[in-house]
Amino acid sequence: MFNDSPETKRRFMAFKKRIPVYRKDPVLFCKEILNFSADEWQAAVLMDIASSRLVSVRSGQGVGKTGLEANVALWFLSCFPFPKVVCTAPTRQQLHDVLWAEISKWQEKSPLLKRILKWTKTKIYMRKNEERWFATARTATKPENMQGFHEDYMLFIVDEASGVDDRIMEAILGTLSGEYNKLLMCGNPTRTSGVFYDSHNKDRGDYKIHKVSCLNSPRTSKENIAMLKRKYGEGSDVWRVRVEGEFPRGESDTFIALEVAEFAKNDVRVEAKGHRLTVGVDVARFGDDETNIYGQIGGKVVKHHFHHKQDTMTTTGWVLRLVDDVKSEHPEVDEVEIRVDDTGLGGGVTDRLNEINIEKDLGYTIIGVNNGSSAEDNHYGNLGSEMWGQIKELLEENMSNYMLGVPGVLELPDDEKLVTQLTSRKWRMGSNGRIYLERKEDMKKRGLQSPDRADGLVLAFANIQTNTGFSFG
Repeated sequence: MFNDSPETKRRFMAFKKRIPVYRKDPVLFCKEILNFSADEWQAAVLMDIASSRLVSVRSGQGVGKTGLEANVALWFLSCFPFPKVVCTAPTRQQLHDVLWAEISKWQEKSPLLKRILKWTKTKIYMRKNEERWFATARTATKPENMQGFHEDYMLFIVDEASGVDDRIMEAILGTLSGEYNKLLMCGNPTRTSGVFYDSHNKDRGDYKIHKVSCLNSPRTSKENIAMLKRKYGEGSDVWRVRVEGEFPRGESDTFIALEVAEFAKNDVRVEAKGHRLTVGVDVARFGDDETNIYGQIGGKVVKHHFHHKQDTMTTTGWVLRLVDDVKSEHPEVDEVEIRVDDTGLGGGVTDRLNEINIEKDLGYTIIGVNNGSSAEDNHYGNLGSEMWGQIKELLEENMSNYMLGVPGVLELPDDEKLVTQLTSRKWRMGSNGRIYLERKEDMKKRGLQSPDRADGLVLAFANIQTNTGFSFG
């Protein structure tokens, strides 16, 4: 096949004779050809994908699912004639920087596969058969990316499957018409709806399903697990998803769903356009609570600052410093609105900002916000609950827009603490028929931190009632 040494040709001929065995036993292929020693759960998935058409794996983080996917791709590509392997993921970064790079790593470990397969940034193909014998990387952004593939031997590998839109998954399922057409879905179970969720629930009879917990994996960091336990608590949705490999409960009394916050962090990208900077300031009151400051332009956080146990004058200084830094980086900004949680210590920050605003003729709008004051929307019991409701609507709008092919409206920073605070707070219905958020004191009784970052972000993005009407964040 190639102009190689007699030893290389001998190895290739030995491999060809072993192919019938490898097709039925991918665990053996991975061990002998890729030097990959599968964990117990990985071996079970490998054997299922050999014997079944549809396999779905939900897992915690760091258990070795990307390595498994890479090995499955190389097994199928090497052991079946004229195959097509389509690898996909919700984002280009996840697909190319993680999964596709992992495939390259394992191919490089095999002297045989280095010779018979050619790896490029978007395609891996059998040498001399580039057009019909290949694996390709296609980002899961539109259904047509998954269509047009037809072959007797075909495999789709969907990484982070919980984040892939149902229209794209339906396009994939519609393509899998042949007897040896297969689908492997893997991911953290972040959503309680969609094809991936259904594969572990109402459609589980059609799939070979696996659940992999970090607690049982030899590959996961026990220190990281302990950190997640301290930060989020064993009963939290974050713990369930990222450690146990379980779907979030989606409790009716959790105000903001984990899936919409994760989507805003991982999938929404907003460009900071506009001439208006809105700053939210949540001032810590005592102990371990955290003062935080968020500045946003056009739906994107452009600057933030956190600190502990500093006085109101220092906090005022940090607010003005953040504004100066943003204006330096975004010279188009000519309007600044600063919203401060005006209860407790926040009143001192509001007063000092107003003084400086007048003394230096800055022209900023300074708004003191009392979360306990009356809501404009009579569905809510107070202003604080109403503002959180507005953020909830924006986060849900992100997902609705995505389904329609419309850009998102709010991008969350890559901050797990923020996401946890946004998605841990509960709500209740008052006897007056209005919605009230869980009190911070009650959150602490549940072993949770005060949602200081979430409150600061809410202040930056909410629609705040002013004397002249609504001021839109």
